[in-house]
Amino acid sequence: MTLAYLNGEFKPLAEASINVLDRGFTFGDGVYEVIPVFNRTIFRLEEHMRRLENSLQAIFMENPYSIENWVSIFEHLIDSVEHAEQSIYLQVTRGVSVRDHDISLAETPTIFVMSRPIEKKDLSAGIHAITHEDIRWQYCDIKAITLLPSVLLRHKAKQQGAKEAILIRDGFVTEGAASNVFICKNNEIFTPPKNKHVLPGITRDLLLEILDDKKVGCYESVISEQQLWEADELWVTSSTWEVVPVIQLDNKPVGSGEPGPLWHATNQIYQEFKSSYCH
Repeated sequence: MTLAYLNGEFKPLAEASINVLDRGFTFGDGVYEVIPVFNRTIFRLEEHMRRLENSLQAIFMENPYSIENWVSIFEHLIDSVEHAEQSIYLQVTRGVSVRDHDISLAETPTIFVMSRPIEKKDLSAGIHAITHEDIRWQYCDIKAITLLPSVLLRHKAKQQGAKEAILIRDGFVTEGAASNVFICKNNEIFTPPKNKHVLPGITRDLLLEILDDKKVGCYESVISEQQLWEADELWVTSSTWEVVPVIQLDNKPVGSGEPGPLWHATNQIYQEFKSSYCH
């Protein structure tokens, strides 16, 4: 039985339901987080909670719980799942109100949390991606539940036999439909700087941190579409995918057409950090 938390209660996921006038349903008025759990250890909790706080502030909401309250909920759900590697999904909406754009009409937020096993997908051989115009809104740094553009972009990638879409805005790379982007050129690694068009990815930030610690050249820098095409290696990162090499872009090979040496070295550094963090 899959357990969920909804507005102060733990209940079977199949029995969790909300009012149809919840603003998350009628307006997409809310934010979310996805937090990996490795070896039953919540991974980078502080960073995920900070991003949640930032997203809530950006949509004029207060965090309904203290970090201690959140952890208590997470741990209860983690204990209810047999698998050691899980993915916590939490969503906070503004709550129920008449269908009116005025946010002051909602008084009590809706809080939903669930945890489920991470499906093991070996992507180490690399994935295919497409490029696409960044069709999303202007506040991509908010982890909002309004994800229809990303859903459509992923579907367009799937239609072309790919797993991800690399997004271009005004001639420059922003991120993937549901990931951050890194390129490698001449043994150096680059990722677009964080701004309104780039979600502050937890795995993205972690790579910058641990690669700097290992004295590996990794930099935040704007990446033009031409630089994307000229890259020796291309990766995408996310909390559940981790660090994935892209070996083909728009049906053309990236670099050698195989996961490159910098990806192998970086992935080993990441896996070693994850292992030490979770033991």
